[in-house]
Amino acid sequence: MTAVFARLPFDVPTRSIVMAAALLLLVGGWQYPQFFSPPYLAQQLQSGAFLGIVAAGAMVVILLGHIDLSVPWTMTAAATVATAVVGLTPEVLVSEKGVLAGLAVGAAVGAVNGFGVAYLRIPSMIWTLATNNVLMGILVYFSGFYALSSRPSPLMSMLGSGRMFSIPNVVFVWVAVSLILLFILRSTTLGRRIYMVGTHEPAAYLSGVNSRGVLVAGFVIAGICSAMAGMLLAGYAGQSYQRMGDTYLLPGIAAVVLGGTSLFGGRGNYSGTVAGVMLLTLMASILSIMQAPEAAKQIVYGVVVITMVGFYSLRERYS
Repeated sequence: MTAVFARLPFDVPTRSIVMAAALLLLVGGWQYPQFFSPPYLAQQLQSGAFLGIVAAGAMVVILLGHIDLSVPWTMTAAATVATAVVGLTPEVLVSEKGVLAGLAVGAAVGAVNGFGVAYLRIPSMIWTLATNNVLMGILVYFSGFYALSSRPSPLMSMLGSGRMFSIPNVVFVWVAVSLILLFILRSTTLGRRIYMVGTHEPAAYLSGVNSRGVLVAGFVIAGICSAMAGMLLAGYAGQSYQRMGDTYLLPGIAAVVLGGTSLFGGRGNYSGTVAGVMLLTLMASILSIMQAPEAAKQIVYGVVVITMVGFYSLRERYS
C-alpha cells in the first residue's frame, strides 16, 4: 500500500496525509459499519466542504506569512447581512442581492485586514483579532446574541442544503473554489507574488513587487472565502445565527498547516490543504460517533497546530 501511495502525484506531506486519512477511514469502517454507507459519506463530504472553503482562504493568508483570526465573525457578519437583505419572504432573483451583500461584507473585512497589516504594519494576529471583536460588537449591538428574523435566499438554500446526484451542492462549490484558487496560485502573476512575498517580503519589494497590494489582495480573498462559507452555512441551517463561525477558525488553520503549508509563509501546496481538511473531518466524525465532547475536538485541532508549528520551527532552524 505504501508503494501505491508513493506514486500519487502529490508532495510528501500530502501523500502522508492521504495515507493517514485512508487508514483512519479503514479503522472507522471497521469499528463503525455505518462509516461506509453512502449517506454517511455524503454527510462527511458536506461537513468537509464548509471547512474546505474556509481553509482555502486561510491558506492564502498563511502563504503570505500571516494569520487571519477574523474568520468567525466574518462568517457571521456576511451571513447575517445576506439574510437580512433577503428578509422573511425570499423572492427569486431579487433575494440574491443578499448574496452580493454578503460577498461585499467579506471583501470589505478582508480589505480592512489587509490595510492594517500592509500599510499600518500592525501584526496580523493583533489586527485581525481586533477586527473580529469589532464585528462581534457591531452584530451584538444591533441584534443581541439572537438570530435576526430572516431567511437565506433560494440560491443560498440550494447550494447550502441541496443535492445533485446524491452529492451535496456545497461540495461542488468547494470544488469550484478550489479550481479558482489553484488557477490563481499556479497560473497568475498574483499567485507567484503571493509566494514571493511570503518567502521574503523585503526581497519581493526590492524586486519591484507591490507587496502591500499583494497582502491586501490575499486578505480580500480570505474574507470572500469566509463570507461564502458563512452564507452557505446559513443556507444549510435555514437562517443565520450568532457565533456560527466559531468552530471553523482553529480547524481551518489546522487543515492548512497539517497539509504542509508553512506558518512562516512562502511554502505549501493546495492539495495538502484539501487532504488536511478531509483528515480533520474524518477525525471529527469518529470523535462524534464516540460521543466525545466538542472540547475534545478543539484539543485535537490545537495539538495539530502546536505539533506542526514546532516541526516547521525546527526545519527552519536546521535547514
